[in-house]
Amino acid sequence: MPHWINFPHREGAGTRQAHADLPEDAPYEREIGRGGFFGPATHLHHRHPPTAWEHWEGPLRPHAYDLNPQFAHSGSPLEATVLLSNPHCQLRVLSLSTAMARLFRNADGDDLLFVHQGCGELFCDFGHLSYRDGDYLLIPRGTMWRLEPARATVLLMIEASNGSFQLPDKGLVGAHALFDEAMLDPPVIDAAFLAQQSETPWQLVIKRRGQASTVSFPFNPLDAIGWHGNLAVCRINWRDIRPLMSHRYHLPPSAHTTFVSERFVVCTFVPRPIESDPGALRVPFYHSNEDFDEVIFYHAGDFFSRDNIKPGMLTFHPCGFTHGPHPKAFAAGREHRKTFTDEVAVMLDSRDALDASPALVACEFPDYVNSWRGANAGGTV
Repeated sequence: MPHWINFPHREGAGTRQAHADLPEDAPYEREIGRGGFFGPATHLHHRHPPTAWEHWEGPLRPHAYDLNPQFAHSGSPLEATVLLSNPHCQLRVLSLSTAMARLFRNADGDDLLFVHQGCGELFCDFGHLSYRDGDYLLIPRGTMWRLEPARATVLLMIEASNGSFQLPDKGLVGAHALFDEAMLDPPVIDAAFLAQQSETPWQLVIKRRGQASTVSFPFNPLDAIGWHGNLAVCRINWRDIRPLMSHRYHLPPSAHTTFVSERFVVCTFVPRPIESDPGALRVPFYHSNEDFDEVIFYHAGDFFSRDNIKPGMLTFHPCGFTHGPHPKAFAAGREHRKTFTDEVAVMLDSRDALDASPALVACEFPDYVNSWRGANAGGTV
């Protein structure tokens, strides 16, 4: 089996421990790494912020989008506009104010729904689940389902195209870290599920290769009276996630991985104490996306590594350029102004380049690329 070349080497002045005790005259650490945060990496110590550019030309630039205007009623999953996509992943926003009139089945891959706003009921092959804001709803490929919102509902939809969602290998920290699998709630065959069974006509819309087929039944096909097995829809809320932490070391985003697919991962950033060791880096380190496109959807709270970002916004950092905390956030981290983060965000790291939909153009914040410039470069933050 091939393996990465590995020759740990130190050159010039710097620190021995990554993300800690950074030199006073070169406080800007930049990580160049492969395989996300799992492969070989080198940490360089810079006198100037690696993101303090003066001007940017060309398509490879960071993007920020305010998706709130995209939250207009979309009715069904098929009507939800694809925002970012590649052959292995599709990201949409689904907005519902009334119950889905038809059942939906995705034959192209698993769906992961993150509830940004609203609450209500989910009915599927396996039974009934209530949902609320902050829930992940993992829907296996081939499942019939529908939603009945009690309050207007906005969901981030992530499709594992021709793939599946699984849990990450938790390695040294053990199977019960982040969340115990006992926290995953399956649907139940309860009174609400049995009550929705009827002999009235229903339609099922099936998506396969991006195209819709409609199947009509003279009854509601969600008519199961029981099931057994280990494949089903499941639910977990971000409030049930117990983040990995170190008071002496800023952990990479991969430590917060919640679900993995064949070519991308989904991470969840939830409130946690900020590193307290005097020498520890207290904000995300500058790093180069050498193998992954990075997407973050901001759900709630104050996003401590960003400025002028609000809930309902999405950032897209393509592979190939260095990024990290904004200048104000970096300064606040050095001064230890905050001891706790209250942010909630969903991150998607894709091994394959993502294409942005034309629908995003109208909601883009075009000056986002300059938000790293700071006072030294004459930009605004």
